[in-house]
Amino acid sequence: MAATFPFSAIVAQDEMKRAILICATDASIGGVLVFGDRGTGKSTAVRALAALLPKMAAVRDCPYNCEPARAAGLCAACTGDRASRTRQVPVPVVDLPLGATEDRVVGALDLERALTQGEKAFEPGLLARAHRGFLYIDEVNLLEDHLVDLLLDVAASGENVVEREGLSVRHPARFVLIGSGNPEEGELRPQLLDRFGLSVEVTTPSDLPTRMEVIRRRDAYERDPEAFIARWKSRDGRLRRQLVAARARLADVEVPDATLELAARLCMALGTDGLRGELTLIRAARAWAALEGDTRVDAAHLRTVAPSALRHRLRRDPLDDAGSSVRVERAVAEILAA
Repeated sequence: MAATFPFSAIVAQDEMKRAILICATDASIGGVLVFGDRGTGKSTAVRALAALLPKMAAVRDCPYNCEPARAAGLCAACTGDRASRTRQVPVPVVDLPLGATEDRVVGALDLERALTQGEKAFEPGLLARAHRGFLYIDEVNLLEDHLVDLLLDVAASGENVVEREGLSVRHPARFVLIGSGNPEEGELRPQLLDRFGLSVEVTTPSDLPTRMEVIRRRDAYERDPEAFIARWKSRDGRLRRQLVAARARLADVEVPDATLELAARLCMALGTDGLRGELTLIRAARAWAALEGDTRVDAAHLRTVAPSALRHRLRRDPLDDAGSSVRVERAVAEILAA
């Protein structure tokens, strides 16, 4: 396995790191969209996540890494005694390249077995590999429309359906979607934008000490990756333990009615469409509270996650030329005042 830059060694970019940890704590939040300048650590943070995540239990020899404890989510082959045979596997973080074909993404007929053995067998694709993990799309705003439509269908149903070449296959495909891109290269389709739970804007550091530290750490990593990773191993270990503890306490974190009211008032003031904004805001605040070791969600948690949860859900306002981040910050200051 190739060496990976440690998650805890990433300089600044606190909102991006927080959003990734929040979605790793609660997969139901719906993933992270990271937009910003080139060379600001977007893909580095996603790849570092793979090394940070604790291993998970999976059914042995299952190509989809089915979860043994979740009978309702097993594939057709993982039934009976087979589901009781388990193993520990790394949480998958799968890259979806822009040039990927539909067959590579959803899976297709295994041509080798068809030609050599005369059998019709399914060769799983990237969606199968990403099940229970993370699907990462760099330059997501350049993704072809037919792949966007495909991802929307699978993300909504949690299941991949392949019917072609005499095959009819269904398998679970629940994953956290992480996308990154440069806004100068085009906007994201609204349907896909709405599927991301959190949206983060990253910029090139503007202060001299931060820029120097970024260069210092990156140079040290590239000169001796093993030594650099060893130096940050204990900090990554603390983050991993924090994440495991947050997942364990997540279900017990309370969201009082007063906090729900604040979340609803904030979304109403911003004019967000539907109720997905409130749901994402509450889920993200609860996950952040769990990561912080708190037992109740309050206004402080909402203030922390509101920009990430709401900035990409605002309609364009012809009477207000301020950016979405500024509009969220103004509403937060008014409604969630300390």
